[in-house]
Amino acid sequence: MGQWDTSECTVEPPESGTLAMCSPEEAALLRLEEVFSATLARINTLVLQPLLEAAPEASDPWVRECLQLLQQLHRSSQQLWDVTEESLHSLRERLRHPEAVGLESLLLLQSADRVLQVHLEYIESYTCCVAVQAFQKAAKRRSEYWRGQRKVLRQVLLGVSSEGSVGTALLQALRQPLAHHVQQYVLLLLSLGDTIGECHPTRELVIHAAGLFGDLQSFMRQELDQAMATQALWPTLSSRLRDVLCTPARRLLQDSQDVPVTVTPLRAERVLLFDDALVLLQGHNIHTFDLKLVWVEPGQDRCTFHLLTPEEEFSFCSKDPQGLVVWQWKVTQAVCQALRGKKDFPVLGAGLEPSEPPTCRCGAYTFRAEGRFCQATYEGEWYWGRPHGKGTLKWPDGRNHVGDFCQGLEHGFGIRLVPQASEDKFDCYKCHWWEGSMCGYGICEYSTSEVYKGYFQEGLRHGFGVLESAPQAPRPLRYTGHWERGQRSGYGVEEDSNRGERYIGMWQTDQRHGPGVMVTQAGVCYQGTFQADKMVGPGILLSDDDSLYEGTFTRDLTLVGKGKVTFPNGFTLEGSFGSVSGRGLHTQGVLDTAALPPDPSSTCKRQLGQGVFPVESRWQGVYGPFRDFVRAGCPGELREALLGFHVQSSRELRKSQEYLCCERTCPEDQVGRMEDLLEELVQHREPKALQQCLRKALSNSLHPLGKLLRMLMLTFQATYAGIGANKHLQGLAQEEVKQHAQELWAAYRGLLQVALQRKGQAPEEDEDAETRDLRVHGLVLPLVLPSFYSELFTLYLLLHEREDSLYSQGIVHLSLFPDARLLEFLDVQKHLWPLKDLTLTTNQRYSLVRDKCFLSATECLQKMITTVDPREKLEVLERTYGEIEATVSRVLGREHKLPMDDLLPLLIYVVSRAQ
Repeated sequence: MGQWDTSECTVEPPESGTLAMCSPEEAALLRLEEVFSATLARINTLVLQPLLEAAPEASDPWVRECLQLLQQLHRSSQQLWDVTEESLHSLRERLRHPEAVGLESLLLLQSADRVLQVHLEYIESYTCCVAVQAFQKAAKRRSEYWRGQRKVLRQVLLGVSSEGSVGTALLQALRQPLAHHVQQYVLLLLSLGDTIGECHPTRELVIHAAGLFGDLQSFMRQELDQAMATQALWPTLSSRLRDVLCTPARRLLQDSQDVPVTVTPLRAERVLLFDDALVLLQGHNIHTFDLKLVWVEPGQDRCTFHLLTPEEEFSFCSKDPQGLVVWQWKVTQAVCQALRGKKDFPVLGAGLEPSEPPTCRCGAYTFRAEGRFCQATYEGEWYWGRPHGKGTLKWPDGRNHVGDFCQGLEHGFGIRLVPQASEDKFDCYKCHWWEGSMCGYGICEYSTSEVYKGYFQEGLRHGFGVLESAPQAPRPLRYTGHWERGQRSGYGVEEDSNRGERYIGMWQTDQRHGPGVMVTQAGVCYQGTFQADKMVGPGILLSDDDSLYEGTFTRDLTLVGKGKVTFPNGFTLEGSFGSVSGRGLHTQGVLDTAALPPDPSSTCKRQLGQGVFPVESRWQGVYGPFRDFVRAGCPGELREALLGFHVQSSRELRKSQEYLCCERTCPEDQVGRMEDLLEELVQHREPKALQQCLRKALSNSLHPLGKLLRMLMLTFQATYAGIGANKHLQGLAQEEVKQHAQELWAAYRGLLQVALQRKGQAPEEDEDAETRDLRVHGLVLPLVLPSFYSELFTLYLLLHEREDSLYSQGIVHLSLFPDARLLEFLDVQKHLWPLKDLTLTTNQRYSLVRDKCFLSATECLQKMITTVDPREKLEVLERTYGEIEATVSRVLGREHKLPMDDLLPLLIYVVSRAQ
């Protein structure tokens, strides 16, 4: 910004020769700019500088505010002078070199929008001073000086009256030169447009500039009228109301004292419409409504229209229909202007923007009425006076909620932070909400370091869920199972790491209640009945050495009361059992040693839980949401709420302080993606294509079938991994895997029916039990078995530990044989012996060579130890068969397929050598 320089303010007449080559309008514009530049310099010297000197720093906030407004006006006037000097320079260059400098180089044409913006900023600064009487307040401090300056002002500035107050004279001095200057701009630019003709290349620039400054005239008149109306309003209000409502930028648009209107049911005594707020006055009470959050709804008749705000609904009524039309129009346009964040140009309601405010909009509001949102500030999207869309709620006590809203309530996905008493501790709820409460799938991380992942209903844990405490907690627990209204209820699995126990069974009102199985880390199993978290009645206890006790117990699985022990050797002890502190277990009863020893295989393979917990009812909380999703037609918007999602851990978030972040599948993609998945099911219904389609779906964590499988894997691991790896639970695990395969097939069928329905095709006919079982066991079970293989394999090893031990001993015994003797022992036909593979030294004999025959097959089979997936193990075994046949074919000199009678002994040979 340049400095005021009055030396440049003298009007220099242009040379007569140059004027002859330019239009008269250009010469007139030059003279106009020279006069206006000189006038601005005089205004600065005679008005603005004295005003600033008359308004020194003071403790009174109003005086400080006036000083700030005058300083801003001075800066705006300086900018206006600067742009006038630029325009003047471009005109002089044009008139000096008319052939070299084109008309389009004039600043008024080349940068008309920038020139307009400078004028708008000056008008804004000027009208702010007018609205709060800044000139009058500043002039009072040097009233004698200004009375003496009135004559000087009249001499140098047009339009300054000899009558009236000093403030009025200052208003005229600062307004009239600009108004006259803009008026002349319009006249000269319009005349210039007529002079140069329609074909001139710069005609559009001239017409555009003339239009802009014509609009500026209208804008100036409106702004001044509004500023004067606002200035006249403040003396009519009490000092208290004035202090609350008066701000320099605020403008009065309508007053009910000018156009009467009645407001119901609030019964306001006076209604004031400002450009940023609607104000209702009731005695000493003020009701202020931000126009950005006011919705206008036309009434059924011409005598009423309604207004909606976040917490109030009221109507404007009038006996004068015309007056009501004025109010409705002005409120509507004021709302539009407030939402745009800038004043309408040239006048209220004009311009290219829509004249009707959008029903959906963004804004911030602090709720005052009693209720859940009391004192909370909502910032986000709104629809007809209610939070609707994405937004953030913040309470004074530190609670935060970020997420989706619908009709004023939390609805959809949302994250809620609830601070706790201790410093930097909070509960974090990442969940789906329904009409204001948590409903559907969610993940909650508590200040106690507990984490819950599962389903909610009406804000409480309900359905399937997993609650896990931190490993460093005093009593680390993990519960996987069903909940009812916030309490563990139904089938569930709880692991107590401190006690080394896992409970599998029924719950009621947060306590073990009903049939249950207890497994300990020491390998002891208990099956019996619980009531109010305590064991009641008789039960079964299986120890690690396969001893069986049938009777009653204490909480610590101590034998107490009547019972019977069956030892692994067949002996039985029946009588009364008890324990004395420090003296161990004591009993009184009959020991029977006459019984025959039981079959060891039947003793160690006793199975618990089967028949006690019907397999089809164990994990209904997992199957149920998927069935609901299918019954609803697989809507993409419900996919997360019913099938779950993944979010970042708040423990990770604490490092970056981004508490409200969440990693989820983009909700906007859910609908389209669901359509693609369903279409794929329809396209792949043939057996081979279906197998590949199911394999792809089950391996995809975002596919509904893949999500269901992963949830079932979680329950399986919670039950049978770790402490639950007990040989007496293998039967329970096997029937569970079969049930999961059946449910996954039913889930596929449900998705397929939805897909066919969406395409308008006939649904598939219901399957009979035989066909269903064939598909489940032949198609689905092989695909899902690898997901449960690790736990099943461990249970199998534990269950067949004795057989495996004998098998290992046999392999070790066979491995001691030399190759020839082992082949002979296994009754392998001699013409199949690969003796030509052996290279002997002079001191060796065939009968003593070891680990030389079928070496490639042995090395192939040894690779099985590096595999985990059962499918990969089978592939290794298949390649081993191939290596054996390849070796035999080489020995025979021709391709030879081995019959089972020959293949089996050769395979045993390779297994023994592979160790």
